[in-house]
Amino acid sequence: MITVSGVRGVIGQTLTARLALRLGEALAVLLGEQRAGADAAAPLRVAVGRDSRPSGPMIQSAFTAGLLSAGVQVTDLGIAATPSIALMVRFLGVDAGTVITASHNPAEYNGLKFLGSDGRGFSSQAMGRLASLVDNPGALENSPPSGAPAHSGVPGRLVADSRSHAHHVQSILKHVDARLIAQHRYRVVLDSINGAGCMAAAMLLGKLGVELVHINGEATGQFAHGPEPTGENLATLGAVVTRHRAAIGLAQDPDADRLAIIDEQGRYIGEEYTLALAVRHRLGQLGRSTAAAPTIVCNLSTSRMIDDLAARFGGRVVRTPVGEAHVADAMLQTGAVIGGEGNGGVIDPRLGPVRDSFVAMALLLELLAQTQKTVSELVAEIPAYVMLKKKFPATRQQAAEWVEQARREFAGARMDLQDGVRIDQPEGWLHVRPSNTEPLVRMIAEAADQAAAEQLLRRVPHGPDYCITSIGGRPRRA
Repeated sequence: MITVSGVRGVIGQTLTARLALRLGEALAVLLGEQRAGADAAAPLRVAVGRDSRPSGPMIQSAFTAGLLSAGVQVTDLGIAATPSIALMVRFLGVDAGTVITASHNPAEYNGLKFLGSDGRGFSSQAMGRLASLVDNPGALENSPPSGAPAHSGVPGRLVADSRSHAHHVQSILKHVDARLIAQHRYRVVLDSINGAGCMAAAMLLGKLGVELVHINGEATGQFAHGPEPTGENLATLGAVVTRHRAAIGLAQDPDADRLAIIDEQGRYIGEEYTLALAVRHRLGQLGRSTAAAPTIVCNLSTSRMIDDLAARFGGRVVRTPVGEAHVADAMLQTGAVIGGEGNGGVIDPRLGPVRDSFVAMALLLELLAQTQKTVSELVAEIPAYVMLKKKFPATRQQAAEWVEQARREFAGARMDLQDGVRIDQPEGWLHVRPSNTEPLVRMIAEAADQAAAEQLLRRVPHGPDYCITSIGGRPRRA
């Protein structure tokens, strides 16, 4: 799949080394087209890093070969988190960045996420052009990248840079009160799922003075449990939090752009609360001192908790289609103070325009230190909802049919059609949309109680095979 979220596929089936090579060649052409006469003589430069999946070296090598064959200069960042690579793209001043990762997908998947020179994910237009180049080999042969030495057959140069982790940590420390956090000597249990976040997370939490209990903390790529940070996958983390009497449990996904929370009682708080608590912290810091209402940007599938917090602190909420690039673009356009997605992805514009589990950790610990409250106390202050999620296999055409069914069923209700359809009603909301990363259709409903959320879901016909997860409780399978 090639979407605004990048490229995803199963290794050896839909994602191969040959495809990765063509993606490298296609990116070189795309960047040459974007340069369009500006400093055309200088070689193009791209930074490339990866998560810890065993297939990563193969995909990265093939992709890099495609870039080098087109005369692009490549900086190899090694194993690094997606937000760390985004920061390095800006730090190095390169034309683009690429992360070899499948994020939360199972181990048999891998993918490529493309970043512009400002660290933001590629737009849907750029991804569309990239897809058209990949699908048309003749376009690659007949469209050498502007200004690249490939015209003379001279390959690009490959160099390595190992500063990603340290640069990321130092950038975060400029924006939080590390001394205040360290005074509390919080005991933190972190599950890095043997992913790309292991090294930078340990480095950051050490600088924040916490007592770290690190599980699955080696970047082997051998995931100890399902890679998506759901309650079902984090039962062990909850038990470790309880055993060590920790103040908080934190869980990253394999590329470390998302964060889930376990409270001090070992209970799965979930991913929606990651953004909610970060929003509560930033709006609380700003107070009502700003001349204009501070803006928070989140996607259409994110909880109404964000709207409640905005009302409490005098802010306003802007919603976008699902996809980090959409949220980041809207944040830039509106001057948002914070944003992200309800999947545990926090975007702090002071750091960069990408979801960042590390800045989320720092903001959560700073919130604990400043309020001197526990995680469960902070959660209790936010109005609670029940969110139910369904997903099932579907082609794009089938997903479009489901969206149309929902539109017909809720005719006359308030709708947002930016991404599938979101229906808002006083008792709750329903979002039906095709997935950006898997051949699935997703249905999400949120209401004050489970019965009302289930009623919203039932109004759209569905097949027999689907899964439901509940925010604020252990996932259950239906």
